[in-house]
Amino acid sequence: MYGYVVRRLISAFLVVVITSMTVFALFFYGPSNPGLAMCQQVRARCTAEQAEGYNEALGVYEPVVGQYVAWAKGIFVGRDYQFGGATYDCPAPCLGISYSTRQPVWDEIKQRYPVSVSLAVGAAAIFLPFGVLLGTIAARRRGSITDKATVGGSLVLTSIPDYVVFLVAFLYLVLYSGVFPSPEYTPFFDDPWSWFTGLLLAWIVMGIYFSTDYARFSRGYMIEALGEDYVRTARAKGLGRSRIIVKHALRATIVPILTIFGLDLAQLLSGTVFVEVIFNYQGLGRLAVDSVREQNFPLIQATVLVAAVLIVLGNLIVDLLYSVIDPRVKLT
Repeated sequence: MYGYVVRRLISAFLVVVITSMTVFALFFYGPSNPGLAMCQQVRARCTAEQAEGYNEALGVYEPVVGQYVAWAKGIFVGRDYQFGGATYDCPAPCLGISYSTRQPVWDEIKQRYPVSVSLAVGAAAIFLPFGVLLGTIAARRRGSITDKATVGGSLVLTSIPDYVVFLVAFLYLVLYSGVFPSPEYTPFFDDPWSWFTGLLLAWIVMGIYFSTDYARFSRGYMIEALGEDYVRTARAKGLGRSRIIVKHALRATIVPILTIFGLDLAQLLSGTVFVEVIFNYQGLGRLAVDSVREQNFPLIQATVLVAAVLIVLGNLIVDLLYSVIDPRVKLT
């Protein structure tokens, strides 16, 4: 068990390092001009000479290996940046200085992260149990109208792009009818009720939309589990149908569902782009979109790295939970 955990931690670390190298190399060798992007954040009209000065200050013309080592070292010990005639302190973990705000990138991520966490956790609390419940009911009544309605409805909703669903919900439930208040994020500890009401519509829409996949997956896995030998043995012993489903079949169904959920939750934690843009939440997804529009390269690198770390951690946690949920799985 401990050997497996160590190996998985090492592999996870290597994945994050390779991802950071790839992103860094793409910006270095790609058709980018960070000096011009940074200069345009300061001056309305930026000359070629001024852009060159920013490029030299940023160390763009230094070897890519040296730039990456300096950037990676700053994550652990911090570093100072000098450009525009000023020195900017970037304490560890230093992921760079934002071109637009001149603040450490990590500080901006910390400010935005509670929004994305609130959206992801609230939506997951709806779509996971709701989707599994629908899938279980459909599998239990296989071939019935309930089963066909669940499968058909989930396919129809999934076929619609998520941003269309979010936009329609915002237009009709907020702007036109006023059923829900205008979405707004309030820190939980400032006002819990405002925090809840400001996120409620996004939670409901995301929960219903993402539950469709879990309903179909749960139905398929549940039908497969109900055909296993141990389920037939439980029936032969006289166990009730509900007890068989809850105690035996559902436990087997949760194992593959957990894999999907772990990766989905990690992706949601790294930013829900369409929800944050449409509902005007200032989370990581919105931050990533703004950084691309502004060509804010340190911020783009940081958001990609944070997303990679979250996805790798989500995958690692799921692997470790396998043996807890299913005793047949042994981690060696």
